[in-house]
Amino acid sequence: MISVNTLAGFTLTSCALILIPGPNLIYIITRSMSQGTQAGLASAAGVETATLLYVVLSALGVSSILASSHAGFVTVRYAGAAYLVYLAATALRHPRTIEAVAGTEAQSIRQMYRDGVLVNALNPKVALFFLAFLPQFISPDATPGSARGQILILGALFFTIALSLDIGYACAGGATGAWLRRHTSGLVWLRWPVSSIYLGLAAYAVWL
Repeated sequence: MISVNTLAGFTLTSCALILIPGPNLIYIITRSMSQGTQAGLASAAGVETATLLYVVLSALGVSSILASSHAGFVTVRYAGAAYLVYLAATALRHPRTIEAVAGTEAQSIRQMYRDGVLVNALNPKVALFFLAFLPQFISPDATPGSARGQILILGALFFTIALSLDIGYACAGGATGAWLRRHTSGLVWLRWPVSSIYLGLAAYAVWL
């Protein structure tokens, strides 16, 4: 059984960790600014779907297998970096007019969701994070079955907090992007910083 004090401590710690700018936050804001609020919301949903997947894997003990397998860890890490490079290349082919951007956004929500899932799922450091973070809040005397249940409960709480904050980031990024579209001749210039950010995230995935 998880105590109220443990839940309160976990909630505060989770909020503090999620509010620290990281790859997921940067990815969601970048998507929102460049392709609109809906794209950011879809990306946030995808990112946190992958988070929930890692929570389940942690509860089942699968994440520890990935973390202990050097070959598996490296393979997933480089796959994630390669996908971010692909997104960087895609950003450079972004439509050149505001009208085209709006049309693309309406047709690509599923793709944005898929991208969000893959960006986070192909980051094995997420598995390491949950392996290091969640057990700190598990009752020391918990049985294996009880420990799995507590991991799922805490993971679901982390997912809820993260998704709520991500929605705020997506809306803020979308509003900023809309302002830029109203006050500039187009978003063609934004392709380059967006592509650079994705390449930076790829480098982060490989070297840090």
